[in-house]
Formats: sequence, structure tokens, C-alpha cells
Amino acid sequence: GNDAATEIVFQNERICIFRDIKPASDFHYLAVPKHHIENVNSLTVADKPLLVELKQELVRVLDGKQINVEQASFGFHIPPFTTVKHLHMHAIAPVSKMGFVGRMIFRPNTMWFKTV
Repeated sequence: GNDAATEIVFQNERICIFRDIKPASDFHYLAVPKHHIENVNSLTVADKPLLVELKQELVRVLDGKQINVEQASFGFHIPPFTTVKHLHMHAIAPVSKMGFVGRMIFRPNTMWFKTV
């Protein structure tokens, strides 16, 4: 991808958070573990702390942007609806400003998008 377009908003040894290049709303961030996990189906119980951290740091990023977390949607796409073969957690806010297509794509707890 074009790295210049990707604004990294947070990273540590384990995870990286950046802006989605095709945002579904005003704010749309992706949190990605640095070690490769193919997708949500590859997750194990051992990955739970990682997921907690992904969500926690996304919440912190939103907080830093003065975004009400109640207005945000957090979740994963389920294969075969994943565009990137690497686990990534979305944070999208505010949900109220998402377009119709975005709402379809990121509808919570459908077959193709699992909220955290």
C-alpha cells in the first residue's frame, strides 16, 4: 500500500493502529497485531489479552480525538469477507454518520462482521 497515506496513530511492540484509507465514517481506524494472525478464525484463548489491548488502544485513540466511544463500532470481518489476510480490528465512529453501504458492510454481528 501507499504508506504515505497511512497515518499511524499508535504503536508499541505488539500492535499498530492506523487510519483506514477508505473510511466508513468521520473516524475509522484499524488496529493490527504485529505478529501474523491470518484472521478471526485463527484466534485462540491465548490471544485474548491481545484483543483486549487492540480494543483498549483503539478506545484511547478515539478518546484522544474527543470521540464518544458509545458512538463507535468495534469489530472484525469474517473470512471470506476479509480484504487483508491479516487480522485487523476496526473502530468506526460515529456510527450515525456511516453511509448505507458502510452500515451494510459493518453491520454488527452479521455473518461477515463480528463486533468485539
